[in-house]
This record gives sequence, structure tokens and C-alpha cells, in this order.
Amino acid sequence: MQVLNPTWIGKTCLLITLVTDTMLRNLVRLHSRVGHALSPPIVYPRSQALKLPLTLLSVNSKYYSIITERKKFYKDVSISHGEAGGMFEINLDQRKMKTPGGKLFTAPNEALAIAVANEWDTQKDTLKFYSMHMTTLCNTALDNPTFRSKDQIITAALKYLETDTICYRVEEPPTLVELQNNEWDPVLNWIEDRYNVVIGSSTNILGPEIPQATMDTFRQHLGSYNFWSMTGLEYVITQLKSVVLAFALIDKHITVEQAVLLSRLEEEFQIGHWGNVEWAHDVDLYELRARTAAGALFVHFSSESSTVKRKLMQD
Repeated sequence: MQVLNPTWIGKTCLLITLVTDTMLRNLVRLHSRVGHALSPPIVYPRSQALKLPLTLLSVNSKYYSIITERKKFYKDVSISHGEAGGMFEINLDQRKMKTPGGKLFTAPNEALAIAVANEWDTQKDTLKFYSMHMTTLCNTALDNPTFRSKDQIITAALKYLETDTICYRVEEPPTLVELQNNEWDPVLNWIEDRYNVVIGSSTNILGPEIPQATMDTFRQHLGSYNFWSMTGLEYVITQLKSVVLAFALIDKHITVEQAVLLSRLEEEFQIGHWGNVEWAHDVDLYELRARTAAGALFVHFSSESSTVKRKLMQD
């Protein structure tokens, strides 16, 4: 089991907080210019709602309703050690927290419980569910709304390797070709050496042909993760649209900022040439950083079986 570095944890937690706060400030400024950025709550049929982020869902008998914000209804947040299975529970005042699916909200270890409790404790007068990524991931692992096994999650994650962001290359303009080679090749070479696999890149619209041996190696590696960690890792992969970048991030070969910029390399190149819509680019960038940082932290926390003392989180 890899020992988590307290400094790395602290920096990642701080990044989530900073980018989320900045994102919200920019949303307010954008709202004042273009009108209502957030629509009123929408009600979706249950079949469609299952595809939505769980922290935005509240369950009733017939529908899941999207709730992006609501008035804060508690004062204190605390953590208690559950009686069965060594799980940790989150308490809002004296009430035990529940998932959108109605299950008792539990975290497998103290580190993850502290991270979730911190999300709820730092909320002001209004609860902003869209900023509570750790809670979202825990709800997903607990409720498993799509009823998938770990093997099915692994299969879905590996699908991204076939369309991996850094495996698709352009043939022109020359400046973008050079940029992709300079920025993406080192990460691609690293993962091929690290796992002794062949991936390659291609300018063909179908992408490179991934050898079955490579897929088997990655499947075996992903099989070493538990269900919770695999839930988080798939989340990171979907945010970056890249198995390669997700592996490099989780292995701490690259930082969250680097992973996000590499996943947006072509977009950033185009923005550098043509400009961007004021605030919209920054909001999108900050959102992606916050989600990616939370996902990476979730993977490490859910892989940690030992109790992490509160002092570790404060260092």
C-alpha cells in the first residue's frame, strides 16, 4: 500500500477549494452580464435522471429532481465510527446523513469521511451541491445507480483507451503538430515504459490500434483497485477523456494542473490563436481542475485502509 504524502494531500485539497471558489466568483460575474446562468430546478423521469450527478438528485416516489442549491439546514458537521464494518458516518447536527437513494451515508475510512465532512462544513448559508465532488463520488459508490459491477466499470474505463485524447494527432498546422509531439509524447512514452505496453498514436480518425496484450495488462492493473477506487478512477478518466493521463495523475507522474492542460491542449492552442468568450473559458477550466483533483484524491483516499488522524489533514 502506497503511503499518502500529507503535503500532496494538503495541496490537492487546497486546489479543489481554490478552483471551486474562483469558479463560483466567475459564475457570479458572468451571471450579471448574461442573465440567469442557472435554470430553475428541472424534473426528469427516473430513467433519465440516473445519468445525472448524484449530489444533484433528491429521490421521491416517481422522479429524481435536480437540485443545484438549497438553504443550509444544519449547524454542525461531525463524524462517527459506525458499529458494523468499520465504516465512518457523517452527521449533520444529530442526524445521520443519507444518500440520494436513501441509504445510510458511510465512508470506508476516516480520511474520506473527513474530506466529505469538510465539504459540508465549509458550505455557507446556501448549499452548493455542484461544488461537492467528494460527496458525489461517495453517493455514486454507495447507491451504484447504474447497477454495474467492478468488472463492468473497468470495461467502460478501458473503452476510453481506444479514443484516448493524447493518441489522436493532427497533421496540420505544423505548430500544433509540434506542440502535441512535445507535450504528449513524454507522457505516452512514460506509460509504455511503466507498464511495459505498446499504445502508440495516430492521425487516422479511427485512432491507433491498441494491442490486446496492452488491454489485458491494463485490465489486470485496474483489477487491483477496489470498487470505490475504481469508481473514482473512472471519474478521472471521463473528465480527462484519457486513460493515459489518468494513470499518470494517479501515479503522481504529473500534477492535476498538468493533466488538465494536456487534456485541453488542442483547445488551448485554438484559444491562443482565436481568443475565447470572456469568463466562459476560465469557468470551464476551473471546473475541470476541481473535478479532476477531487477524483484523484478520492482514488487515493478510498485506497487507504488505515485510519488517518485528523492532524494529518490539517498539516
